[in-house]
Amino acid sequence: MDAVSSKYSHKDTGWRLFLKTIIARAYPRLIGQQREVSWMVFEVVMPMLAVIAYVFVYRAMNAPEEYIGFVVMGGAMTAFWMNVLWSMSSQLYWEKEQGNLALYIIAPNSMMAILLGMALGGMLATCLRAVAVTLLGIWMFGVSFSVTSYLQLFLVFVLAMIALYGMGMMMASAFLLFGREAWHVANLAQEPIFLASGFYFPIKSLPFWVAAGASVIPLTLGMDAMRQLLFPTGFQFGFMSVVWEIGILAVLSVVFLFTAKVLLAHVERLAVREGRITESRR
Repeated sequence: MDAVSSKYSHKDTGWRLFLKTIIARAYPRLIGQQREVSWMVFEVVMPMLAVIAYVFVYRAMNAPEEYIGFVVMGGAMTAFWMNVLWSMSSQLYWEKEQGNLALYIIAPNSMMAILLGMALGGMLATCLRAVAVTLLGIWMFGVSFSVTSYLQLFLVFVLAMIALYGMGMMMASAFLLFGREAWHVANLAQEPIFLASGFYFPIKSLPFWVAAGASVIPLTLGMDAMRQLLFPTGFQFGFMSVVWEIGILAVLSVVFLFTAKVLLAHVERLAVREGRITESRR
């Protein structure tokens, strides 16, 4: 009897609880993707239509051939932005509407682990969409890549993802504090980010201060650096050197993760102390 009670009375804490929370929240989304295969089809086909449209526009304008590769890569990277925008930034607001947020607040696990698990759970569809768009772009338009440094490419991608998902966790708290406006803010942010971050063109084409301001979004510098590393003449279209962009992405990763932790802690204190989530005092 003592053996049974000791087995079930064990309680995980620290990093073990953090990892188990991530796995627990990722599992339902992984299973959901398998049950709704049609979602994967739409998430691949619809973004590819936008990529094809931009390719035809650039070819009609006799733009440099590198722009075709820029468009294909931008279409692939939109999957990660959409995953952050809808699977992280708006997630706490949706959970509040469904009545689950109170359970997350009183649970002993980390809110950051919950959000990260939700995002990683949707990563299957995200990676599938990114790979499918890239392969279709290579097959349909003859896009070729020439990697100049695999180490720098790996660093850029990893740091961009860390900073991006840190930004997503930070925005989740901010959107939740906005209350009913969260849905509208998420919709409003979608298209301007596509423009300012240069998903379908080099951000060097934008005015300097506009491009510098857009660099706060991790995907802006991430895509700019990857284009320089993936295409032989990509450095000609780069906003700044790859080394500088890696350094800035590292700084953004730390800043966004720290800010996300502070904001999530503020949301939890607000819920426990005052029995409310939003800043409004209705």
